[in-house]
Amino acid sequence: MFALSVAFLATLGLTAPQAVAQSDKPTLTVYTYRAFAGKYGPGARVKERFEAACACTLDLVQTDDAGSLLARLKLEGKDTKADVVLGLDTNQTAEARAAGLVVPHGLDTAGLDLPVPWTDDSFIPFDWGWFAFVYDSDKLRNPPASFKAFVEAADGPKIIIQDPRTSTPGLGLMLWVQALYGDKAGDVWARLAPRIVTVTKGWSEAYGLFLKGEADMVLSYTTSPAYHVGVEKKTNYKAAIFPEGHYLQVEVAGLVKSSEKPDLARSFLRFVLSEAFQSAMPEGNWMYPAKVPQGGLPASFAGLDKPQKSLLLAPEVVRDGRRAWTDVWLGALRR
Repeated sequence: MFALSVAFLATLGLTAPQAVAQSDKPTLTVYTYRAFAGKYGPGARVKERFEAACACTLDLVQTDDAGSLLARLKLEGKDTKADVVLGLDTNQTAEARAAGLVVPHGLDTAGLDLPVPWTDDSFIPFDWGWFAFVYDSDKLRNPPASFKAFVEAADGPKIIIQDPRTSTPGLGLMLWVQALYGDKAGDVWARLAPRIVTVTKGWSEAYGLFLKGEADMVLSYTTSPAYHVGVEKKTNYKAAIFPEGHYLQVEVAGLVKSSEKPDLARSFLRFVLSEAFQSAMPEGNWMYPAKVPQGGLPASFAGLDKPQKSLLLAPEVVRDGRRAWTDVWLGALRR
């Protein structure tokens, strides 16, 4: 057991003396979002596995979502208690860098299992997924076969979406439309508006309403059906796959600039890319891991439909265009 612990520590950049010390344990503070650290997320397993090797205490501090996570870091500035931020995505990284919140991680990110190349030296990816509209195949027999058909069907499925100002999926949908339609995005939102049952603040509320039968489709992820298979043993929930492509979300972790424990923080970032962390992502966060564990993905992921094309705007493009695109979204839905 000790030999195994020493080998694991070596992968994190820690030493055996650090591991066996029993007094004066340091605390590593990681800011993350509630779904990750909460009762049904992977946070408890991540905490247990890292603490077993680091001889430290891992404090997972929760915010509502990725948006409030970034807002809190910006508000606290250099006085933040955070050593690591975990749960932003590529749509927020440019803003975080511009605010001077993070420093380069200095880690090797070769060999990742992502559908796009990874070159960011400030953030490391920990999981990813494609946004999609999920439906119950027992109720919706003929889902739209393309994004074009989805938009243009005046009598098409009723949908529930999330607000791009407060929700990561909501922002993802806005960027999805922007990536496909550009200056015509306002026309798309105007077409969709009559079929939008409601716009929720976050994903949980939207998905809950969908499960209650309030709409035909809900904005979620292509991996959402895996939850129903793995936990509920249900195979009737599907993600509609569109040939035009699906917008990609890559969730990331970074070293906070003001951390007083940068070495321990970097060891946690190395841990993020380890088997111990990555194996907790598929059926913990219900997303694809950044590095597929040696045993492969769980059986619940085996039958998932996958897009053939990934859409992803550069972080700087999102930062510069987000406000204007949000105004277009608001204007179309208020008509």
